[in-house]
Amino acid sequence: MKSVCALILALFFVGSAQGQAVKPPKETAMDRLLRYAKIDTQSAEDQNTVPSTKKQLNLANLLVKELKEIGAQNVRVSEFGVVYATVPGNLSDNSKVPVIGFISHMDTSPAVSGENVTPIIHKNYQGGDIVLPKDPTQVITVAGSPVLKELIGDDIITADGTTLLGSDDKSGIAEIMTMVDTFMQNPQMRHGTIAVAFTPDEEVGGGIDKFDVAGFGAKLAYTVDGESLGEISNETWSARTATVVFKGKSTHPGTAKGIMINSMYALSDYLARFPHDMLPETTEGRVGFVHPYTGVADVEQSSVKILLRDFDVSGLDAKEKLLRDMVAQTQSKFPDVKISIEVKENYKNMKEVLKDFPDLTNNAIEAAKRAGLKPFIKPIRGGTDGSNLTFRGLPTPNLFTGGANFHGKLEFNSRGGLEKSTQTLINLVQIFVEKAKGAN
Repeated sequence: MKSVCALILALFFVGSAQGQAVKPPKETAMDRLLRYAKIDTQSAEDQNTVPSTKKQLNLANLLVKELKEIGAQNVRVSEFGVVYATVPGNLSDNSKVPVIGFISHMDTSPAVSGENVTPIIHKNYQGGDIVLPKDPTQVITVAGSPVLKELIGDDIITADGTTLLGSDDKSGIAEIMTMVDTFMQNPQMRHGTIAVAFTPDEEVGGGIDKFDVAGFGAKLAYTVDGESLGEISNETWSARTATVVFKGKSTHPGTAKGIMINSMYALSDYLARFPHDMLPETTEGRVGFVHPYTGVADVEQSSVKILLRDFDVSGLDAKEKLLRDMVAQTQSKFPDVKISIEVKENYKNMKEVLKDFPDLTNNAIEAAKRAGLKPFIKPIRGGTDGSNLTFRGLPTPNLFTGGANFHGKLEFNSRGGLEKSTQTLINLVQIFVEKAKGAN
């Protein structure tokens, strides 16, 4: 209750400055998350369609309905399951303020079941580990999640221990929807035109490739898909994937002498050459890695796929050279095995573009401060839909949602986390208005 009062009080001061008290949204971000989390939207790997699972459309269609009820315009869902909507600006000259987009994804990770999610509210958390009721072996510990120390008195939202919660990224959806609801309830709160989108298949990739950047209509955007309160990310990995193939020769083992060439031995030699200090299990922070993550071992043909990650292109180039040098070394040891390597680019560090749009980051920092948070910049040791969009002409850093422990049964968020994130989005929209000349 304390955090709800804090949000309403923060909004009241915004509205009072403009001469009117602020009406609360029709539904809180937490109540929205509790509803959305119960809808199974798990995406699937290795599918040729977008969305990869039709059940994601259940949430998409619900969001279309709710956006229309709130009063958003041009609400639609594309043939690929992307939900789009527009909140028209209410300024004397909306052209003075850039159209700002907010994007979250509807799918949940294939890593853990998203079916029959039962959200649990741990009211007035007073510290200590949280045991999840349906599986007591699933425990959110303070040691493992030290952010719990900052949530004393808050209401914490978890699943029951048998599924993930889906806070990634239904928290982002709930926060964007609540922001839109707040603006529609309060026409005295000045804002430019806002574009909203909810996407499928972020967790498995491919969904964002179907995103209609031109039709979205935004000049600048934010994905709302991060974790800890105050975390702002304007930098991601630059990423490549290498595939190394080892071709041998198979024959009946009873008559194999002088004929058989077992490619698995070359594969084993190659894997043994990976430097231990360059693997993901030994790196953190800004240190990149090479990661052999899947493969096939067979006499006739073996293969391995390898992720290359670095924040700097020069570092990525060095890692690619390492893998090619390793191929040459293994080839000289196994001259009868034909070895090939192919390297493809996945995405680039969005900082290469976002450095030319400093207001995107600076305004987000200011918005978080106004929400009573301590913002910080954190590079993402991964990629986001924003990486793709940024290099397609829509600069898109990533904002926090207040969530934690994504992709697992220990995932959680809190009432305060949802409300502070929502307030940050509201502040952010208004900061762009404040900084635009003649846009009252």
